[in-house]
Amino acid sequence: MNILKKINKMRIDRGWSIYRLSVESGIPQSTLTNMFNRETLPSITTLECICNAFGITMAEFFTEENNPTVEISDNEIISLLQELNGESKLLILSLIRQLSKKE
Repeated sequence: MNILKKINKMRIDRGWSIYRLSVESGIPQSTLTNMFNRETLPSITTLECICNAFGITMAEFFTEENNPTVEISDNEIISLLQELNGESKLLILSLIRQLSKKE
């Protein structure tokens, strides 16, 4: 795991500038800028402040995948879809199309 890349991705995903991360975390903007420019790892204290700004724990930060794996068979999905009425099927189809565009 590249810690700096993950911090940067989380920052960008939220639409935050480095300045905003600085404000939210209480870490001077110059410290964050130097950390990214020099590719130096943050101290534990700095990382904890960043995690707090993102509203996550350090354990959550170091979890590779935040989404638990869900085991659902295709047959189960098809079976459940067959029970829906036409309007519900259209809504599900629309949702699936939207989700597939984001991945």
